[in-house]
Amino acid sequence: MTPETALVRTRLSLHAVAELLLAGPQYDASGTLRLRVSPGGFATIAEPELAVVGAALLAGSKEILLDGRSIGEVAQDAGVTPRPLGDIQKDHTDLGPGDLLSVDARSAGEIAEALRIGAAALAAYSPATDAVLWPEHFDVGISVDEVNYGVSPGDGYVEVPYAYVGPWDRDGLDGPFWNAPFGAAAPLTELGDETGVAAYFERGRDLLGR
Repeated sequence: MTPETALVRTRLSLHAVAELLLAGPQYDASGTLRLRVSPGGFATIAEPELAVVGAALLAGSKEILLDGRSIGEVAQDAGVTPRPLGDIQKDHTDLGPGDLLSVDARSAGEIAEALRIGAAALAAYSPATDAVLWPEHFDVGISVDEVNYGVSPGDGYVEVPYAYVGPWDRDGLDGPFWNAPFGAAAPLTELGDETGVAAYFERGRDLLGR
């Protein structure tokens, strides 16, 4: 397996875990889909208290390794019922309870670092706005003045972690900065750490005149 393939497979698996095992059960128990970036990965914000750290799911004091296990098996070990969100979200994971997870530890670490950078950059850019890790697209983001800012660990459009600026109204966007159907996107490898990502958000804001 090439590193790129490992990253994509890990991202798809962690997206499924975020949706079916964290956000879904949390929605049923606590009425919210919102997740948060946490040390080494991501976590729920309400009951049930679950977190992904690297290549494992933490449920209380129990550490459940993800790689090679089915979503249903992991759910049973964690004491939750897999809950797809296709009835709530337009976009959702294609994996179900019977599908096996493929979580490479190195790739999981790369994804966790991308989310950490994203959360830190968003906090620096707009300290008063709480960043949310949304299970729909598995990205961490905020909306300010009708513009979405965030970091994705990758998706069908860009397979590597990237930052984005997405104005709700895209009419009249012009210039090389606006290089994506949803606005603008730049791989984190081009932006560096959270300081560079926050500066990217600021450039997008300035170009929009917000």
